[in-house]
Amino acid sequence: MQCRHAVWLLLSLGAQAEPSCGKVTIADMNWSSATIIAHLDQFILEHGYGCDVELVPGATMPTMQSMLEKGQPNIAPEVWTNSVKGLLDQGVADKRLRVAGTVLLDGGEEGFWLPRYLVEQYPELATIEGVKRHAKLFPHPDNAAQSGFYGCPESWNCYFSAKHLFDALQLEHAGFKWITPSSGASLSESIADAYRQQQGWVGYYWAPTAVLGKYPMVKVDFASGVDTEEFTHCTTQQQCQQPKVTMYPPAVVHSISTENFANSAPAAYGYISKRAFTNLQMNHLLAWMEQHQADAEASMHYFLREYPMIWQTWVSEAAADNIRQALPH
Repeated sequence: MQCRHAVWLLLSLGAQAEPSCGKVTIADMNWSSATIIAHLDQFILEHGYGCDVELVPGATMPTMQSMLEKGQPNIAPEVWTNSVKGLLDQGVADKRLRVAGTVLLDGGEEGFWLPRYLVEQYPELATIEGVKRHAKLFPHPDNAAQSGFYGCPESWNCYFSAKHLFDALQLEHAGFKWITPSSGASLSESIADAYRQQQGWVGYYWAPTAVLGKYPMVKVDFASGVDTEEFTHCTTQQQCQQPKVTMYPPAVVHSISTENFANSAPAAYGYISKRAFTNLQMNHLLAWMEQHQADAEASMHYFLREYPMIWQTWVSEAAADNIRQALPH
């Protein structure tokens, strides 16, 4: 009896010594790659590491501010850090936030784009001056007598950078009227519509995405080069009064966690720090999602079933076993 009691006590102490993951909140950002990664993190942290995970709606700026000020959510899976560098630097310096890792290994790419078939017909459209000279090629969806430029949804942080560059490039003076898409879906659908009708389209977009994989697009050259100082301190800031022309710098795309999560759940944090995709991998996953009209959960299950050679390198063997057993058949 004493022996059994001793064994039970040792097992109990061992279990208590294992750090508990506990409750974890993850920002479910409102674009396709980010929401897939959020659902992937939820599944892996729950089934691989025993976390109690809640997904909470998120957009870049509000999420970063909430993490910095309130310590919630614990994880932002996909943050394009060019647009929030000031907040992130402050959070890291104050030991409130931690850069967990690079989630898109090739980096992200932002810019103003137009269909390749237009550039093949009018090569000068590859430059912003060519776009301005041929504004009539880009009919506004509500008024064909006007030219339309597609910006970002208003809740996205790229709304400010795209609008400031629209102003700095004097596109309104060239005849363009700014269009605010209601969502990322409506923005991508506008590109699909243009392709179906072989019409003009110009506006903001980014990579990696299924859209740029499916519809060949050309990024417009502003002939300005990249002014990182201008981009960081004015272009991306809501209060920027006199924006200047600059190309978008290559976007570093990180996973961000709170310092508290990193310290309290080191094994779970270790997974977040290793979890990363190449643009090719993410483009394929996003294309599958679109082709099958799948939601983020179904796309996450597809990735876990079809690409164990990728995700198993991110987790321990024990976690991988539990994840495989939890997958729906």
